[in-house]
Amino acid sequence: MTATILVVDDDRSIVRLVASYLEQAQFKVQTAFDGSTALHILHNEPIDLLVLDLMLPDQNGWEITRQLRANRRLNNLPIIMLTARATDTDKILGLELGADDYITKPFNPHEVVARVRSVLRRVASPPQSVLIRVGALEMDVERRAVTIEGTAIDLTPTEFSILKVLMQNPNYVFSRSELITRSLGYEYESIERTLDSHIRNLRKKIEPDTSNPRYIQTVYGVGYRLEGD
Repeated sequence: MTATILVVDDDRSIVRLVASYLEQAQFKVQTAFDGSTALHILHNEPIDLLVLDLMLPDQNGWEITRQLRANRRLNNLPIIMLTARATDTDKILGLELGADDYITKPFNPHEVVARVRSVLRRVASPPQSVLIRVGALEMDVERRAVTIEGTAIDLTPTEFSILKVLMQNPNYVFSRSELITRSLGYEYESIERTLDSHIRNLRKKIEPDTSNPRYIQTVYGVGYRLEGD
């Protein structure tokens, strides 16, 4: 089934460009030029992925992301931020609010299509049922469901992909580069800061004490591993 992508930017030329390339790649495309219209579409129509500009005339992309992640129906919607703000601080804030990817302007529209495909692959259900348990942490891969001590936790698609790789390889030490490549299928710019943001988010959701993690361990000078039994 063809995925529907919502492209939101107040620059109409950018919206037309991105929409054109996505349509050529056989995606359905909805468009909006402000946050209010985008939220109306998201609450009333089926959208599979959001390409979201940060600087909109009525509300910024960070606030929209925050609202979506607080909404039970939309909190798993994949979000790719598209913006001219290229500083690490801006990227990290967007990722920590729950964005799945971040593309800076100017950009190659082919890259946007590639990132959209990559994120959608991560949210597609696998063909077989797989249940993974590590301690009190349990993941149903087919249902994309994660529980800790029986309590369900909500993860973004990127967080789910990173945790799945860690849980499939307990006690294995991943370098930052290896973990992000295995999880997402390509490397980010500023890879270490980007991955660290996702790991902080995961720890907030699964660790009883983030200052003394039980599951996701930092291996200083190398990367991360998931503590297994």
